[in-house]
Amino acid sequence: MEDCAVTSSVSTFALTSAYQGYHCNEILQRHYNYTGKLDRDRYKDGLKPDSIILLFICLFTVVENSVVLMAIWKNKKFHMPMYYLLGNLTLSDLLAGFTYMLNIVLSGPNTLKLTPLLWFLREGGVFITLSASVISLLAIAIERYFTMLNTKPYHRAKRNRMFALIAASWALSLLLGALPIMGWNCLHDLEWCSTVLPLYAKSYIFFCVFVFLTVLLAIVLLYARIFHFVKSNTQNPSCVQRKPYGHRSRKYMALLKTVTIVVGVFIVCWMPLFVLLLMDFVCPVKMCPVLFKADYFLGVAITNSLINPVIYTLTSRDMRRAILKLLCCRCLMTKDGRVRKIGVRISFTKTDMNPQGLETTISSGNATTSPIKSIYPKLKLSVIT
Repeated sequence: MEDCAVTSSVSTFALTSAYQGYHCNEILQRHYNYTGKLDRDRYKDGLKPDSIILLFICLFTVVENSVVLMAIWKNKKFHMPMYYLLGNLTLSDLLAGFTYMLNIVLSGPNTLKLTPLLWFLREGGVFITLSASVISLLAIAIERYFTMLNTKPYHRAKRNRMFALIAASWALSLLLGALPIMGWNCLHDLEWCSTVLPLYAKSYIFFCVFVFLTVLLAIVLLYARIFHFVKSNTQNPSCVQRKPYGHRSRKYMALLKTVTIVVGVFIVCWMPLFVLLLMDFVCPVKMCPVLFKADYFLGVAITNSLINPVIYTLTSRDMRRAILKLLCCRCLMTKDGRVRKIGVRISFTKTDMNPQGLETTISSGNATTSPIKSIYPKLKLSVIT
């Protein structure tokens, strides 16, 4: 019994001492000094112009995604399982913009005033929301793949699958963002600290890059399978008899365009940050100056949350109408809920014979004349409202 008590007290003491540094501000300053970040002017003055630009980008991201979420919530047409994942992606992008705004405000000179616990919460919030956004893209790809396989959809099964994907995406994101505060950090091992994030272990940085690259590869493979499935169906003779070639070709090219945009935007926005984090893993401390410019790379990744609503929602005609109705109900919408058409209609009409009986005559060469009705085009302009 005494041995058990001693063992329990030792483990409790070790656990307490391990987390005791979470409230010591000197540890944070020591790590920033070791990585060379205190040599930069970033931590001496207030917000820099580039930080202010990133703040406006994040603010626009929050506003844009808030409008899309409001449109989904107010329009009953979107209260369907197929829009659940889109709403989840929009929510994660909104939170990503908001958490990165807080990150920018608490950065600079305010960083050195934080305790390691607050620093973990600041960075963990960004990691969680960005992870949720990335994994939501994978969830949408998975749902599209299963929808393609199941030709006879069942509403209840599809709804349960949607909720399972949403719950799994947030559970994985929370776990990934909480790992450092749970102990996967370098508070007691300066040599293995990241330069980009001085309290994070390099092994954790490499693990995050591996997870995100795996998600990217899965998205590419799923959309490749979807594209191959649609292509094979369009080349099926039975499908050729049922659908005109022009319709099949347009559908084929539309899918190709969507897949290219989805994968291309994801790669363009995230690949620079992935490359930077891999450099952080392999570079010795203070040997790679580009690592001190990580904010620009993270800002490019944040723009993915700005572009996602455009790709996944605003390309839908119904979604565009819902957003226009939400933003400007009176000036852009008719009473029956349709988008008001504004333009100029040009039409040509033929007039009747002049009511006064005026005629044009020509000579036939034998002293006789033949009447011809005067017919001319009349241009009518009408404004459609």
